[in-house]
Amino acid sequence: MIDFLARAFGGDKSDKPKGQKRINLALQGGGAHGAFTWGVLDQLLEDGRLTVEGISGTSAGAVNAVMLADGLNRGGNEEARKRLAEFWRAASLGGDLPAVQRAVTDKLFALLPGEGTPTFNWLSAWSQYLSPYDLNPLNINPLKDLIERFVDFDALRADKREIYIAATNVQTGRLHIFPHDKISAEAVMASACLPAVFRAVEIDGVPYWDGGYLGNPVLYPFFRSTATEDVLIVQINPLVRKKIPHSTRDIMGRVNEITFNSALMAELRAIEFVNRLIDQGRIPHGTGANEYRRINVHRIVLEGLGERLSSSSKLRNDFSSLELLRKLGQRAARRFLDAHYDDIGSRSSVDLQEEVYSERG
Repeated sequence: MIDFLARAFGGDKSDKPKGQKRINLALQGGGAHGAFTWGVLDQLLEDGRLTVEGISGTSAGAVNAVMLADGLNRGGNEEARKRLAEFWRAASLGGDLPAVQRAVTDKLFALLPGEGTPTFNWLSAWSQYLSPYDLNPLNINPLKDLIERFVDFDALRADKREIYIAATNVQTGRLHIFPHDKISAEAVMASACLPAVFRAVEIDGVPYWDGGYLGNPVLYPFFRSTATEDVLIVQINPLVRKKIPHSTRDIMGRVNEITFNSALMAELRAIEFVNRLIDQGRIPHGTGANEYRRINVHRIVLEGLGERLSSSSKLRNDFSSLELLRKLGQRAARRFLDAHYDDIGSRSSVDLQEEVYSERG
């Protein structure tokens, strides 16, 4: 397990651009809260001091990943900012999507109407008896058309920038990673396939569900493919919530947050373990094939920016809500850069020992 997660297999070395630092980005999924990640990316791109070497993404993070990479390919930072803004504007409730695509984004970002309404009660009742295979026998999922409207996947597959999209193999229960040369609209659809909403996305005869169950987001592919040893996680499923959930909806929301963070916590434990062995001199720090690398972990997280951003707000896709999340992401990114830019390239800005070990009474 440790070898798989933390052993590096070497990557091509090249000098970083003058005055900039290289970094890998790991983008978590979380419904409409992906607009927070949009804000983080927008601020990092505007700041201009970081060069993105690799990107991993899951679910909404996968959507942000391909939008970012496509924009960078087309015209650098400013084009990437434009591409992200255009997508989130189109995906919002007031966007200009055709009716059938609007129905899909409403399901992705605003599936449940307000509690106590007739529609909510109807959906709650029928969801106990009908699956997406019953409610959607023709398997209509126009998310593919929406994504392809913004992204040139042929160009992404030809580009050298490393991109990794995570999905869950329904049959084996194992994590599947789509690398940059296999990236497609179908791969992004698979990564964002909510089992209660959409039928499994089949690629080459294999059915996939949302990648958040097993990799949200994945970190280990960077260790063998990129030169930088710094990874910035944009985390939108909070680790900590001070309030105890009481309603059924809040309880299930908190369960989902914990579940969708579990794979990330496992990877952070492996990184901490290898880093500690390197610091103690028990294994050498290397950069070549089959050598261990010391990974610097950084994080921008949605928690602490307001308890009002609960699990239910993942379902809001009116543009004013998305704009609020974008502004919160921009602010969080500015604070991160002010506090930790100097750490990039030299040390982790996350205390991994405190982060990953169980509490002791």
